[in-house]
Amino acid sequence: MSVKIRLRRMGKKKQPYYRLVVADSRSPRDGRFIDIIGSYNPLTQPAEVKIDEEKALEWLSKGAQPSQTAKRLLSQAGIIAKHAASKNAAADGTEA
Repeated sequence: MSVKIRLRRMGKKKQPYYRLVVADSRSPRDGRFIDIIGSYNPLTQPAEVKIDEEKALEWLSKGAQPSQTAKRLLSQAGIIAKHAASKNAAADGTEA
């Protein structure tokens, strides 16, 4: 089973609001998901992004692959950099 971190569209017509979810890659975009790790509201100025850092790092360490947009949001929050640092520390045998 391939697990993805991606956006799930919520809200009304012309007023999108997204949840950052962990889902099986075979599930539809707005279908079944495993876990909610954050939210993204592009309509506010600046765009509002809330991400549960612990859950995101846990899923990334388990091998979940983020979509392009999810990767951009995680990168802006600094989570991708922390994941890379912890991966490098594990490879070196030290702890982050």
